[in-house]
Amino acid sequence: MLRNLVLIGLVGLTGNLAALGAEPAPDASRGELLYTKHCVACHTTQVHWRDKKLATDWQSLQAQVRRWQSATGQKWSEPDISEVSRYLNALYYHYPATD
Repeated sequence: MLRNLVLIGLVGLTGNLAALGAEPAPDASRGELLYTKHCVACHTTQVHWRDKKLATDWQSLQAQVRRWQSATGQKWSEPDISEVSRYLNALYYHYPATD
């Protein structure tokens, strides 16, 4: 139990430290900018490639982006949700987008 708590703490700390240094590229897309500013502090790359990921296709990827932006009080527009979904899809998932 203690070992698990220590591991969780280290992963959280590592993710937060990585977020401090994370900056989007100068020519970043709107989706990358939103994700880097609002999501990367909690979402390390492990979230996107883990075996039990919740996004299993384009629609569920958009649903997860919509869910988490709402849960964190971001109030993004549908175009913003689509942009972040496109960014994540291009970077990690490679699902056929059906917008």
